[in-house]
Amino acid sequence: MISRPICTDVWQMATKLSHSTYSVLYSQAPEKQQENATWLVTEFVLVGFSNLPHLRYTLFGLFFLTYLVTLSGNITIIIIIQEDRTLHTPMYRFLAVLSLSETSYTLVTIPNMLAHLLMESQAISIPGCRAQMFFFLGLGCSHCFLLTLMGYDRYVAICHPLRYSVIMRPTVCLRLGALVFCSGFSVASIETSMIFSSPFCGSNRVEHFFCDIAPVLKLSCSKSAGKALAIFFLSVLVVLVSFLLVLLSYAFIVAAIVRIPSAAGRRKAFSTCAAHLTVVIVHFGCASIIYLRPESGARPEQDRLVAVFYTVVTPLLNPVVYTLRNKEVRVALRRTLGRSRGVFQ
Repeated sequence: MISRPICTDVWQMATKLSHSTYSVLYSQAPEKQQENATWLVTEFVLVGFSNLPHLRYTLFGLFFLTYLVTLSGNITIIIIIQEDRTLHTPMYRFLAVLSLSETSYTLVTIPNMLAHLLMESQAISIPGCRAQMFFFLGLGCSHCFLLTLMGYDRYVAICHPLRYSVIMRPTVCLRLGALVFCSGFSVASIETSMIFSSPFCGSNRVEHFFCDIAPVLKLSCSKSAGKALAIFFLSVLVVLVSFLLVLLSYAFIVAAIVRIPSAAGRRKAFSTCAAHLTVVIVHFGCASIIYLRPESGARPEQDRLVAVFYTVVTPLLNPVVYTLRNKEVRVALRRTLGRSRGVFQ
């Protein structure tokens, strides 16, 4: 008679204890899950020049003026080559395409950078970041291939002058130009798809003023060494192979120039290559510093400084170099300006 109530009380106490223990564990579970949760990134924040707040307006003015000069210089070259019939040759057609490529290249990064220098918000959506990277890489790779093609054009002109008009006929130039941009944007499509194939988590701060490969890849949830290696291999293929092909062209060019008997002939042959060679050294030099080095050697501040050089300064350098060092372009510019004055008088 006494044992039954005792057993019942013990059972009730055990049941209450188990319920309280379960409720405590259950209440702690979401907190533990919250601590271990990995937050997916829905938008990026471009760090840019936020570490230099006192220089924002100075940098804006400097970059804006440089951008205007770059646009006007490249557009002037395109107009001169289009209007002057003496420049309707493959060499100057490729130069016009290079100027158009430079103009498009600056449109991808500089307007967005200028806007962020004036705005408080530095945010960019993931689709916007992907589009910016695609066009930046596509135009950058096409630029490498185009400089290689221009080196080949100089090789044919100097080493095979009698066959130049046959080898570099308009249909061939058009096909080679199309191949340059198709190849460049194909590489960009592969690299961009690999980078954005997995979600981004943790920090959303991109240590750059635009969406470039290394800063965005660092934010990926999947830290795949194979993916990073494949992207590095593609970068080597584009930058290093293109540069080696340019060097090969110039090796044949130098060998041909040395055999020219007159000093005036050698000087004239070399003058047609000097501007292109200057642009090649600057472009491939900057690209090598950024893309042909191990990830462990990356420093955001150094990368931003080099990126300013090849996104702001180099596009300005092209029209300056080609107008100052190329006599035919200078003469065509004076002729075009003379005709313009005659029209307005």
